[in-house]
Amino acid sequence: MVLNSLVREYIGRMLQDISGMKVLILDSQTVSIVSVVYSQSELLQKEVFLVELVDSMSKEPMSHLKAVYFLRPTSDNIQNLRRQLANPRFGEYHLFFSNILKVTQIQILADSDEHEVVQQVQEFFADFCAIDPYHFTLNLHINHMYMIPAVIDPPSSQNFCDRIVDGIAAVFLALKRRPVIRYQRTSDVAKKIAQETAKLMYEQESGLFDFRRTETSPLLLVIDRRDDPVTPLLTQWTYQAMVHELIGILDNKVDLRNVGTVPKDQQEVVLSSEQDAFFKANIYENFGDLGLNIKQMVDDFQQIAKSNQNIQTIDDMAKFVNNYPEYRKMHGNVSKHVTMVTEMSRIVEERKLMLVSQTEQDLACKGGQAAAYEAVNNLLNNESVSDIDCLRLVMLYALRYEKESPVQLMQLFNKLASRSEKYKSEVDKWIYMVHQLVQFLLKQAGVDKRTGDLYGNRDLLNIARNMARGLKGVENVYTQHQPLLFQSMENITKGRLRDIDYPFIGNHFQQGRPQEVVVFVVGGTTYEEARTVALHNAANSGTRFILGGTVVLNSQRFLKDLEEALKIARSSILI
Repeated sequence: MVLNSLVREYIGRMLQDISGMKVLILDSQTVSIVSVVYSQSELLQKEVFLVELVDSMSKEPMSHLKAVYFLRPTSDNIQNLRRQLANPRFGEYHLFFSNILKVTQIQILADSDEHEVVQQVQEFFADFCAIDPYHFTLNLHINHMYMIPAVIDPPSSQNFCDRIVDGIAAVFLALKRRPVIRYQRTSDVAKKIAQETAKLMYEQESGLFDFRRTETSPLLLVIDRRDDPVTPLLTQWTYQAMVHELIGILDNKVDLRNVGTVPKDQQEVVLSSEQDAFFKANIYENFGDLGLNIKQMVDDFQQIAKSNQNIQTIDDMAKFVNNYPEYRKMHGNVSKHVTMVTEMSRIVEERKLMLVSQTEQDLACKGGQAAAYEAVNNLLNNESVSDIDCLRLVMLYALRYEKESPVQLMQLFNKLASRSEKYKSEVDKWIYMVHQLVQFLLKQAGVDKRTGDLYGNRDLLNIARNMARGLKGVENVYTQHQPLLFQSMENITKGRLRDIDYPFIGNHFQQGRPQEVVVFVVGGTTYEEARTVALHNAANSGTRFILGGTVVLNSQRFLKDLEEALKIARSSILI
C-alpha cells in the first residue's frame, strides 16, 4: 500500500534491465511522476545521461544512446512517437506507457517501426504522482471543472473525468486490487467518476483487474471537495502544510527564487520525506516545535563545522576529504530548512496570521454567531490584515452562518470592499465581485449541498464528541481543526459509513470492514488531510488508507479554482 515505493520499483525495473548509456524521454505529466520518486543523481547511477521532453526534442542523431520512453498513452504522444520512429535518432527504442494502451495505438506503433528499432512496448501502471507514501495527485490543470455542470462544456468535462478514471485505475493496477466502489450521493461528478471507474474495472478491462481475491475487498470512495470547503481555506501550522500554504510546493519542490538573497543552488529545493531525514522527522510537527528542532539541527551542524576547522594532521585532512560530500549535503539541508522557516516566520508576522488563524479556527470548530461576527469585523478593521486573508475570513463566516445572519453577512461584504484603497474608484465593482464569489461558494458548497456533518452539529455522536473535546480543551488552539475526512475515515473503520449518503456502484457490496481504502477527492486534497491519513496509518494496524485527488490545494489554489469556475458559470446561462 506504499505508493511511492511501487512507482520507484516501476522506474527502477524500466532502467535496470536496459544496459548501457540511456536517454530518458518523458512528457509533461510523466516528468512529475518520475521526479517525485527519483533524484537526478539516482537516474545518473542508472546510466541515464540525458532527459528530454517528447514534444521538444532536438533532432541531433545519437545512435550510441538507447532511448527509454515513459509516456502517458495519449493520442498526442502516440503521434509524436510515430513521427520520431519514422526518422530514428537513437540506436534502440524501449517504450513504456503509464496506463492501458488501446489495440489501435499498438497497431500505429507497430506500423511506424519500419526501421525495426523498437525493442519492447510495455505498460507500467504509474499514471499518478506519488508525492508521499499514502498520498497521490493527478496535477490536473483544469481542476475547476469539478464545479461546472457537464452541459456547459461537455468535452472539457469528459476529459476531466477520463483523466481521473485513468489515474484511479492505475493506482489499483499498481496495487493489484479491484475494489468495491462507493461515491458521495450529493455529487454528480463523483457519481459519474465512480460509474465510469466501475465500468472500466468490471466490464471493459475485467480480465486486467482479475486479481487474487482478498478476504475483504478493498474500497474506493469517491468524494467531492465541496463537501468540505473549510479545510483548504484555513491557515496551516504544521511543516509540510505550512510550506505549501505560505510558499508553495509542486511535485515535492519549493521555489525560493523570490525569497531574499538565496544562493543559486538553493533557489529550487526538494522537500521529500524519502530524501530528507529532517523533513521526514518534522513533516507533521507544529510551527512551535519545528522552531526548536531547527535550532537543534543548526547547533549540531555548528559542532561538526567546528571539528572540521580543527585540522592538524594528514589523517585529519584525509578524514575531512572523505566526509566532505556528507558535510556539503548537511550544509545544504540546514540552509534549506532555515531559509524556509525564516521566510514563513516573516510572512506570519507580516500578515498577522496568528491573529487571523485564531478566528479561523473558532469559525471552523466553535459555535457562537455573535462572537464570530465581532471577531471577523474587528479583523476587517485591522489594516495589517491582508485583503486575501479578510476574504478567507468572510468565506469561513458565510459557510458557518449562511442561514443565521444574511444581514450581517452583507455588512461584512461592504466592510471588505471599502477597506482597500486600490478599489476605491471601483467600490461597487469590488463589492459585486466579492459578493458573487462568496455567493458562488455557498451555491457550490453551502449547507444544502453538503453530505457530511462538516461542523459536527447534525449527528448526535458528533455533537457529543465536540462537547467532550471542548471540556478537555485542545493542545494547540491553532491546530484544533480536524478535516471532515477524519470523520469519514472513522465511520469506515467502524462500519458506520451510511449507504444512503455513500451508495455502492452496481451489485458489488462490502463484505466486512475493508482493510485497504483509497479515498479520492474530486477537486483536490490538502496536506492537512494527508497528515490525517498518515497519522492514522502509523497508529493503526487495521484499515489502511491512501488519499488521492486531482490537485494538492492551498487556499490560493482553492480561490483561483473558485474564481475560474465563477467566470465560466457567469458566461453561461446556468448561473
